[in-house]
Amino acid sequence: MLPKTMKAARWHAAKDIRVEETEIPTTGSNQVKIEVQFAGICGSDLHEYTHGPMLIPVEKPYPLNGHQGTTTLGHEFAGIICELGEQVKHLKIGDRVVVEPLFKNPDSPFITNGEYNLSEPLGFVGLTSNGGFAKYTVVEDYMVHKIPDSMSFEQGALVEPAAVAVYAVLQSGLKMGQSCLIYGAGPIGLLCVQAAIAAGAAEIIVVDIAEKRLEKAKEIGATTIINGKSENIPQQIKELTSGGVDIFLDAAGVQASFDGGIASLKNGGTAVLVALFGKPVTLDAFDQVVREITIKGIIAYRNIFPQVIKLINLGRMPVEKLVTKRITLDDIVTEGFEVLVSNPSQVKILIDING
Repeated sequence: MLPKTMKAARWHAAKDIRVEETEIPTTGSNQVKIEVQFAGICGSDLHEYTHGPMLIPVEKPYPLNGHQGTTTLGHEFAGIICELGEQVKHLKIGDRVVVEPLFKNPDSPFITNGEYNLSEPLGFVGLTSNGGFAKYTVVEDYMVHKIPDSMSFEQGALVEPAAVAVYAVLQSGLKMGQSCLIYGAGPIGLLCVQAAIAAGAAEIIVVDIAEKRLEKAKEIGATTIINGKSENIPQQIKELTSGGVDIFLDAAGVQASFDGGIASLKNGGTAVLVALFGKPVTLDAFDQVVREITIKGIIAYRNIFPQVIKLINLGRMPVEKLVTKRITLDDIVTEGFEVLVSNPSQVKILIDING
């Protein structure tokens, strides 16, 4: 007899995530069941834990699948296909895979033009459906990407956040030899460092208030690190770069990072907002006009996973350097969520689902 239940880390409310037995999900005709190997805790998982619900549908069901309420979190994960729906033809049982967790609304005009990350309603596996903090999870077949045998499942668990960073750098228009400023040295900010290096940035400046994270930024290739508590950061950056940076990536998402980054741009420079801002920020539109600055928001990624898998597999983005801790599913709250909330020296915590 096959087991009918499995352990999963399930969100019930803010500050209430429970590792408990739940039913093993069944596979629909266009779906794939994955036996999860490694999963990562994302900033958006942390937001749901500290002050959710943000994207988890509590008041009314998510329209594309009817999901509502208690949710198994986790959208950064890698595993092995163990079951296929009868309509799935391009994958097979035993394939090693990662998941691109964005839901696509088939009725959206953004699907036909390839800009599927703009389709509404916005939804992610592990937020608007049950996700990867469990032994098994079921996802739509269009979300699944194969990974080569030479790539570890730990590296696979970092493909999704790495895709955010690669997409941010591509959308910024960064050119070889240019300078790039990154505010925020959390996982996404540090992955942006790696993506900017891969894209050929000459100067990469990172600003954060956590010294340990700044040290990690330096270790993986940032040319300059600046503590966010220091004085006159834009002035320092303008002196370093002879008038300002070409590109600013905001991976912190607060008024101070937004202001500091915009003020550090050269005239004609580009800012890309990568972080999910928790509060509105104010903007000096006159300054933006007279300096001809571009400010661009991005959401997630699109049409980028195969390239990101190649970058990681070939060692162009050594994402495994960002893993600071590995834990088991049983310890996900105390050794995962609570540690990430209280200890800024932790960067990326991975859950070994079989551990």
